[in-house]
Amino acid sequence: MVGKIGVGGENPIRIQSMITADTRDTGACVREVLELAEAGCEIVRITAQTRKYAGNLEHIRDGVRAAGCEVPLVADIHFKPDAALEAARWVEKVRVNPGNYADRKKFEVRDYSDADYDEELTRIRLKFVPLVQLCQELGRAMRIGTNHGSLSDRIMNRYGDTPLGMVESALEFVRIARDLDYHEIIFSMKASNPKVMIEAYRLLIVRLEQEGGDWNYPIHLGVTEAGDGEDGRIKSAIGIGSLLDDGIGDTIRVSLTEDPVSEIPVARAMVRKREGTSGSDELRQVAKLTMHPCWDPFSYQRRPSEVIKIGGHELGGNHEFRVVTTRKKWEALAHQLEELGDFQPEIVLEESGVVEIDPRNDAEIEHLDSRSTPALVTVGNGLDLEVVPAFRLLASRVQARHPILLKDVLSPSGEADGNFLETLLTAARNIGSLLCDGIGDAVLLQGEEAPEQSLRVSYNILQAAGARIFKTDYVACPSCGRTLFNLQAATRRIREATGHLKGLRIAVMGCIVNGPGEMADADFGYVGGAPGKINLYVGREAVKFNIPEEEAVERLVDLINEHGKWIDPPVRKPTGV
Repeated sequence: MVGKIGVGGENPIRIQSMITADTRDTGACVREVLELAEAGCEIVRITAQTRKYAGNLEHIRDGVRAAGCEVPLVADIHFKPDAALEAARWVEKVRVNPGNYADRKKFEVRDYSDADYDEELTRIRLKFVPLVQLCQELGRAMRIGTNHGSLSDRIMNRYGDTPLGMVESALEFVRIARDLDYHEIIFSMKASNPKVMIEAYRLLIVRLEQEGGDWNYPIHLGVTEAGDGEDGRIKSAIGIGSLLDDGIGDTIRVSLTEDPVSEIPVARAMVRKREGTSGSDELRQVAKLTMHPCWDPFSYQRRPSEVIKIGGHELGGNHEFRVVTTRKKWEALAHQLEELGDFQPEIVLEESGVVEIDPRNDAEIEHLDSRSTPALVTVGNGLDLEVVPAFRLLASRVQARHPILLKDVLSPSGEADGNFLETLLTAARNIGSLLCDGIGDAVLLQGEEAPEQSLRVSYNILQAAGARIFKTDYVACPSCGRTLFNLQAATRRIREATGHLKGLRIAVMGCIVNGPGEMADADFGYVGGAPGKINLYVGREAVKFNIPEEEAVERLVDLINEHGKWIDPPVRKPTGV
């Protein structure tokens, strides 16, 4: 229970978000909490970076309750145990991050002996036990929330920067809580990379089952630093949607670099899609079929296939994932291919020679596998199967030499004015999930009728899943009360200045909580160092400090140029020339 809201068990999947106002500003915080609750948010998180900030949670709570709103409040704690102890007095739940709650992260490389490791755990226990006891006494819940970007030096040196390290980091803290017979716990394993996130949650579930039947704690899902706009929604749908389809997840937060209220419709759409999934008789039919392992749910490896050539494009093997479209859409776009830029149609479906089969049909599979040469293969339209299990079944039953064409839906849309958000999330969840499993060599969007939009979404899904990097990738955190500059405006300016660069990864972080860690995979970072001041990073190393915000984007461009990664933006022909 989080206040009066049940999480896990037979309860519905709960939707969360986080306010962006300064925690010391009671009026602004109360307004944002009420706006989120009005929009359908069921649990609201507020940052409490120091004890002074945490103390004002009392007044925020009182203001929210005086307005007649009973939405549970959560204190977001990172470095300060004393802030957690203060916050637990006033809110229904406390979130702690094992990587930086009484732990160290200096990127030090050292060899921890067993004695050294145990000594660190003893030190952490002394800091953590008082919080557990206070939550026990006051009836507070707790989220043990590991972030990929903030694993401690101790964990990094023993387990590496891995999903296993994320899981073990959380388990260490939960063991301390269980020693005190405290069980009001929710787990999370958040990362900005959907592949890492998916693997970590799956591994967590297996580890909890190994620990025993009484370790079945609720799970909170989220892709941290997903970004904004279409890219942020796609990345969130890949990570969260994939796990919901796996049957994992009791509460979710969609982390967008936008007004928090805009997160709620996206989250609600994801939950509706999951609750509308039947599970049904066709999946029981699939379970009776002979399946061969075709993917590892805990580590990414692309399904091997032979290389084939279609329409001048090679696909399969280690070649680029290709984008397929219909003849109708190709013809609609033929006059404006140059204007499409990177979003080019590559293969026409009707000319691809693709073989459509029912993966449950032995005769169709045998006929395909009897061919002397490999063929592009896909699941036929109109089958009574969910997309993800259908393609997993296909990959498990046909010979690996055949490349696979993925589809977002098995019933092509004929509507030009459908619900684009629903279409976007469905495509990202289905195709993105399969790509993260290592299944697929080409993609076809059937759920979006608009030709240009279907191509753009196809490419953006490939980018978000890390399958085909064709543009700058932004790791941008959502705003919160810790943010030291206007994240939305800064992200927009950075996109405008760098969006033409190919394959570069830029992290935009409001503060240092997750910054250096989440930037481990980024080429460059733009991080709030002080109010109105920006620190610039190369990888995880800060190289320029306290740059005035109004100069920071230009200095970032200079830094990219210094490292030989800059190219001038292309000059577009004027319209009509």
